[in-house]
Amino acid sequence: MFKTPNIRHLRVFLAAIEAKSISQASGKVFLSQPAITQAIAKLEVLFETTLFQRRSDGMFGTQTGVTLASRVQRALQILLEGLNDTLRYSAAKNSGKPATLLTQLSTTQLRSLIAVSESQTFSMAARNLGVSQSSLYRAARELESLIDVKLFEKTSIGISTSKAARILARASKLAFSEISQGYDEIQALQHNDSGHIKIGSMPLARSSVLPTSIIDFSKQFPEVKLSITDGSYDDLLYHLRHGDLDLLIGALRLPVSNDDILQEELFTSSVRIVARPEHPLCKQRTITAAQLANNSWIVPRAGTPTRQIFEELFNSAGQALPEKLVETGSQVLILSLLRGSDRLSIISEHQVQHELETKMLSTIPYGQHADYRPIGITTRKCWKPTKTQQTFINLLRKYGATFNKVQAEEE
Repeated sequence: MFKTPNIRHLRVFLAAIEAKSISQASGKVFLSQPAITQAIAKLEVLFETTLFQRRSDGMFGTQTGVTLASRVQRALQILLEGLNDTLRYSAAKNSGKPATLLTQLSTTQLRSLIAVSESQTFSMAARNLGVSQSSLYRAARELESLIDVKLFEKTSIGISTSKAARILARASKLAFSEISQGYDEIQALQHNDSGHIKIGSMPLARSSVLPTSIIDFSKQFPEVKLSITDGSYDDLLYHLRHGDLDLLIGALRLPVSNDDILQEELFTSSVRIVARPEHPLCKQRTITAAQLANNSWIVPRAGTPTRQIFEELFNSAGQALPEKLVETGSQVLILSLLRGSDRLSIISEHQVQHELETKMLSTIPYGQHADYRPIGITTRKCWKPTKTQQTFINLLRKYGATFNKVQAEEE
């Protein structure tokens, strides 16, 4: 697996790219020319490429070198902004400090911070990193001393990280993600497209658009690894904002939940009330909100868009909400409960399309209910996809547009 190189080596590399000379870069980063040469050589081994063309008139970045330089610039800027936000929690105010500290940070220190932030214990963090607890503790405390901000506190259940620690850990993960994308881009340029796309998937994306896109994409890029993580919106959004995921696919939130994310609609899905065909309400032509309220329901958890639609259905009719509820986000459990009882559920028609077509479920003819949910892609504003990742996004757009077209023709 690719491991993020030493930050200091990346700074040296970037200085050499910008100066087009090892001797001039030496004066900028305060390292000897042999040390710079050695740092660049280590990076070329790690990234499996030649980063410079060495000519009589200077050193010029190769195509892969220029590609990596762009990612390194983005990564260092993310770290600089993270440091700036972290230092707001320091008692020692110094406007010039973030840039200075950036030159002193090490990848080991930041890896240690991330590991402790995620595991909340030094022992587990050490196991996760495959290092001794003493070396991880030393690196974490060195970082705390370097930036002069309290990062860790002992509690009865382990280690508690401060808000400052969480800010810097997030910036570090996002910066490391940039470098990893740089590696993937270099591999693609060398005709070895074996990158990694990390996708967070919510229920409405799993039925057709996502599987179809994955099948099509894998035919074009069989070596690219696709990791699909299922979960609730809040959990997936957290991992997206911390760099663990590249994009989310599923129901969009309106208004946008955070100012650092972007949403793009792919298609809309109608929301229906469903039950098994034998349900007494399926035989009636006219149904009131009071009749619906008198039934047992399977509903999403509070705060989700469909739950809001469910509650508004009764509120708009001046009817008290049903009391007999089962809350779940599991489509497997929803379908099992619907088929085995006279419960009702409110769900995207897209999610139960197969069950409706095969008459395993029926829609309840409650005339005034015809809501739609926007389904789409959520990404970080600062995210810059690789060409391979962009290809996957384009496939999602393609099949989303196809779904919208088919749906419009059916209506």
